[in-house]
Amino acid sequence: MGDRLARRASGRQSKPAERILNTEYSENWAGAVYDSADGTYTAVTGTFTVPTPSGDGAASAWVGIDGDTCSNAILQTGVDFTVSDGDVSYDAWYEWYPDYAYDFSGISFSAGDVVKLTVTASSTTSGTAVIENTTTGQTVTQDITSSSALCEENAEWIVEDFEENGSLVEFANFGTVTFTDAYATTSSGQVSPSGATAIDIEQNGSVLTSVTVGDDVTIKYV
Repeated sequence: MGDRLARRASGRQSKPAERILNTEYSENWAGAVYDSADGTYTAVTGTFTVPTPSGDGAASAWVGIDGDTCSNAILQTGVDFTVSDGDVSYDAWYEWYPDYAYDFSGISFSAGDVVKLTVTASSTTSGTAVIENTTTGQTVTQDITSSSALCEENAEWIVEDFEENGSLVEFANFGTVTFTDAYATTSSGQVSPSGATAIDIEQNGSVLTSVTVGDDVTIKYV
């Protein structure tokens, strides 16, 4: 955890989706994304089982509001998976981009734990991030404010190759992350991811993920 906290302090950051030429591919995001012209997204939730990553590198599973067609702000919360010299570590965080991510304290994870993530926008400049480890009973909550206003036009369930110090980290083999009990809250009620767009990560001409979107969102490393 110490190395991870040091890396966080030195500039761990999610980024907006780096789409590749209007395709359903991104350099850094894999998962399901809503781009809405009708209604606004004010909350997103999803539950996943903590995987055992392999190789070296890191990946992050999160839920969020904005960051695709609205790139000036993202309200998000999630869990990083890091493998370093065979050692696996997990870190919970919250972020209101363009600020950096901040670690939660008081919660820990092991492979196989079932984790529920929720972000809620109470306004375009204030919101709440909640992470619950339903296996251990630990819950952390953070109220967040920002001068970077949300558009509330995107909702997403994502595995990301995030940035540290301005460049993407080596992308770990995270196996499979499946978001269940997933929904976004809109002005007209709750919607499942079934109508969202699937995005896969492509880097240097290679597609690194396989995403399936329905009531659940399944993201596989390939």
